Amino acid sequence: MGELILVRHGETEWSRTGQYAGRTDIPMTEAGRAAVRRLAPVFAARPVTAAYASPADRAVQSAALIGLPDVRTDEDLWEWDYGGYEGLTEQQIEATRPGWDLWRDGVIPGDSAYHGESVEQVAARIDAVLGRVEPLLSGGDVVLVLHGHLQRVLAARWLGLPPEAGRLFAHPHTATISILTREHDRPVLGCWNARADSVVGGQ
Repeated sequence: MGELILVRHGETEWSRTGQYAGRTDIPMTEAGRAAVRRLAPVFAARPVTAAYASPADRAVQSAALIGLPDVRTDEDLWEWDYGGYEGLTEQQIEATRPGWDLWRDGVIPGDSAYHGESVEQVAARIDAVLGRVEPLLSGGDVVLVLHGHLQRVLAARWLGLPPEAGRLFAHPHTATISILTREHDRPVLGCWNARADSVVGGQ
């Protein structure tokens, strides 16, 4: 039985400044590309049977730099649609909504390009992804190249928790690996937010 390997894309200017980037296609920085390249050896010795990426260019490029073969894009792997909070930092949001919390309070609608999503809507996309990829794990590892908040919701759903339990997982850094696996046929968290040099193949 394979493992579900999650890769957060490389650094962008917005991830560096803490701006919410849901559907805005921000390119990676040079540092981001270099960090992603360092992940490639992790996958060279693993039995990857399938790989999927968010359609965002930062995710597609990350998958290519890692050297993943035959990567398919999946619309359900887009980041949380932050609506009217797109491009803002948490501090800017809290200036108008003191004490705001994404997991509890959600987002406000934006323009036609940024409708905004509830955590339940994000979870519905994640459940669809898991329904498609879990059967593939019988043949080896499956890699998903995706985004930070989406990854946290995915981890919660893998463990059978409600989507808002994603708040219990630290926000993954860019160019990191997390592994969802099984132990005694129970879904467990194998590792979280690991840099390339700390991930050992075959966990």
